[in-house]
Amino acid sequence: MAKSMYAYVREAWKRPDRSEVKGLLWERLQKWRREGSVVRVEHPTRIDRARSLGYKAKQGIVVVRVKVRRGGRRKPRYIRGRRTARMGMRRMTPAKSLQRMAEERASRKFPNMEALNSYWVGEDGRSRWFEVILVDGHHPSIRSDRNLAWLADPVHRGRAERGKTSAGMKGRGMRTRGRGTEKTRPSIRSNANRGK
Repeated sequence: MAKSMYAYVREAWKRPDRSEVKGLLWERLQKWRREGSVVRVEHPTRIDRARSLGYKAKQGIVVVRVKVRRGGRRKPRYIRGRRTARMGMRRMTPAKSLQRMAEERASRKFPNMEALNSYWVGEDGRSRWFEVILVDGHHPSIRSDRNLAWLADPVHRGRAERGKTSAGMKGRGMRTRGRGTEKTRPSIRSNANRGK
């Protein structure tokens, strides 16, 4: 059976360092580094991934490329007396993934839209780039779309900030159930307060 164009694109992006994507990324990253943190793009960089996550080329849907700085938290050195191990400088990592941060920044930049999903598009030693699919739930073309009309419901306001996207659910430990996940529901913080 003949493969579709999306299948070839998917295969190329599976190993970007061993396909023609490597040369494309090398050129693109030079341009992306000079751009802002949140940039609206005309077309998705990875059309196969965008389509699988709910993207459609129609009014009311926007794709945004977000740059997030890689690595742990940067903290100034504690200048009073401390042992080096007790200064709280090293291994200060955030509780969220960089992908979740990218989704939150995109939804803050476009307050009338909701983050549907996101995917990785590139990284270098300093930054990581994600493309976030944003949907305007009140647009007539979205309201009439049976696959996306649920976003108009007010219960879905602030999806990215509340960890309701795919990356957010993963970070909250919602991908697994049963033994070993007793403290993840309803949330880590509310479970900690149960005994009080």
